[in-house]
Amino acid sequence: MTGLGIVTTAVDAATAKTWDVIIIGTGMGGGSAGRALAEAGLSVLFVEKGPAGYRAERNHLLSESPDPVARQVRGCWPGQVAARINGTESRFFAPIGSGVGGSSVFYAATLERPEPHDLDDMPGRPHPVGGWPVSHAEMAPWLSQAEEMFAVCGEPDPRSGAGAESLRPPPPLDAGEVAMMARMRKAGLNPYQLHSALRNVEGCMSCLGHKCPRPCKMDGRSAGVEPALATGRAALLDNCTVTRICGDAGAVTHLEARRHGQAITLKARAYVLAGGALASPRLLLASASEAWPEGCANGSGQVGRNLMFHLNEMLAIWPERGSPAFEGPTKAIGFRDLYHVNGERFGMVQAMGVTASSSVIVHFLQQMLARSRFGRVRGLQSLVRLPAEIAARMLGEAQIFVGLLEDLPYAENRVTWAPGDGDDIRLTYAFPPEMLARRRMFRRVIGRSLKGQRHLFLTRWPELNFGHPTGTLRFGHDPATSVLDSDCRAHGIANLYVADGSFMPTSMGVNPSLTIAANALRVAAGLAAGMREGRHG
Repeated sequence: MTGLGIVTTAVDAATAKTWDVIIIGTGMGGGSAGRALAEAGLSVLFVEKGPAGYRAERNHLLSESPDPVARQVRGCWPGQVAARINGTESRFFAPIGSGVGGSSVFYAATLERPEPHDLDDMPGRPHPVGGWPVSHAEMAPWLSQAEEMFAVCGEPDPRSGAGAESLRPPPPLDAGEVAMMARMRKAGLNPYQLHSALRNVEGCMSCLGHKCPRPCKMDGRSAGVEPALATGRAALLDNCTVTRICGDAGAVTHLEARRHGQAITLKARAYVLAGGALASPRLLLASASEAWPEGCANGSGQVGRNLMFHLNEMLAIWPERGSPAFEGPTKAIGFRDLYHVNGERFGMVQAMGVTASSSVIVHFLQQMLARSRFGRVRGLQSLVRLPAEIAARMLGEAQIFVGLLEDLPYAENRVTWAPGDGDDIRLTYAFPPEMLARRRMFRRVIGRSLKGQRHLFLTRWPELNFGHPTGTLRFGHDPATSVLDSDCRAHGIANLYVADGSFMPTSMGVNPSLTIAANALRVAAGLAAGMREGRHG
């Protein structure tokens, strides 16, 4: 027993049986799929690289510790990202979790629905890849089911009203938030209360960016793994790194893994890969064999390619003079008026839930510096504290918002792997000219929409949102241009599925978490049906 609701299984018990399904990873996708499969009556083994942790933990993902053991204990990914961005090499710690719940235990719990044009090719709104293999209408019931599973509360977007039937009532706004939303409406915008996976129990601390010590914030752990374990049909093997997926050309036969230095073998009838859009392709590439010379599921050469993030446009918005004070940082306000403008794909604007404190500004400045060509210059990291103090005084009562600019797939933007990488994640990314052009337009339309309201852009250069990686194992109908079929099963491998953000062929204009969870439920339903029909083992 490692903490309330989390019981780990012994290695002997995990290796002694053939499970119905083994799930690699316990984040939004893995947790959601595992719960659905366990509730469908299947035996499920969660395999998690990081620790189970304790319910009382409330540590932050933004750990500055360079020690991999210390990072792992806190549920952070132990290795660095070795990135080549626009030709510049840098190394930094990305906001990636490694523990039960994955990155989701630290997330800001914003679960927004995509719009139809995110998935569909529509008249007047052509889709950049011709549309997803699953339509928005087909995904809608799973989005509703995910909203119910994650207890999503909020207001429907007044421009569409989509998804209103499954939203729970949000908590009341404070006076400062009411005043800011009224001012936005006066300027012609349509703000609404963001969709949050918070149960808002008495004494709710929001825990945005932190682990939640109570089952209040719904994440891969609280909404997925814990209820799955409660069925008695699921088990958890933590601190276990899967090193290789093994099999023949047509099926996975077993996993090779290590736990506390011990080599073990794990077997199941079917396997669900849910390590995230950065870690999942690494594992497939590391699983090269005689059967899979270029890596597992990589007959198309597409594994790791088409890496996408969002581009962050952070800005400060000040309340009107004389407005009521905010009770704290707002994470309640968002608007979609700029989502798709004059044929251009932009994205939504939402409050970040952070104050403009010097410590927060220091963190963002240090992260920007680490990803620049000056990142390895000794002593520069400490020099950002003075400008951060000055900036915090300047910003005062401002609320911090972010515009999420949709990223699009390019084959050269990719995750790679090489022997000896250890826990480091290697990626290459170049800003395409069309994205830089859309970024300039997005900033202009944001500025025009806030005319008459005091605001200031806080991002000067293009800033990738490393918390929103997607696209590295995209699904599609053509095995030559995709890794997965429309059911998110690897092309040509009968019993290997994917249930994380890597399946997405485009990044959409909203946070990906709800769509990841919804698709994981869809994948689990198809897998369970296949089990009942005897298609697996």
